[in-house]
Amino acid sequence: MRRLMLLRHAKTEHDAPSGRDRDRRLDDRGRHDAAEIGGWIGRHPPFPGLALVSPAIRAHQTWEIAWEAMKGAVPPPQVELLPELYGADPAQLLDTVRSVSATDPKRLLLVGHNPGMHELALALAGSGDAAGRKVLADNLPTSGLAVFDFAVDDWADMAFRQGKLVLFVSPKMLKQASGG
Repeated sequence: MRRLMLLRHAKTEHDAPSGRDRDRRLDDRGRHDAAEIGGWIGRHPPFPGLALVSPAIRAHQTWEIAWEAMKGAVPPPQVELLPELYGADPAQLLDTVRSVSATDPKRLLLVGHNPGMHELALALAGSGDAAGRKVLADNLPTSGLAVFDFAVDDWADMAFRQGKLVLFVSPKMLKQASGG
């Protein structure tokens, strides 16, 4: 069994001072949401053993803030910044996931961007949480987290439509669930 967690970066400023998309930073809501989803991950094992993070500033900040919120409760994962996650389509993202076969973490977290992350989530979901799949069909929102289990012994054997959506959660859903 392998678990894949897809986390979209948190809410960002509209434009970076440099004018480069890769340089966009999290806004106040994004920083709050990244901490909230990180805290949620820290309260809901199993935890990722490897985090692959896009080097775009917003994705890296999302990971750093989420990690800060969970690190007291979670064993430190290995973290790698992977340039190929920026702008990747679902096939490229799947290739990236399959490539971790050599180190074989049982649980993997990707921190990346739409549309690729949303399209990957839709392409992986073959079964699982029906309500989560319905919500996820519309969007993988900023700070949205989709968690999939795969009945495989090797990441290299992962394929589209073989994932079981264990859950889908976002800061907005957490706020609604707590009545806030």
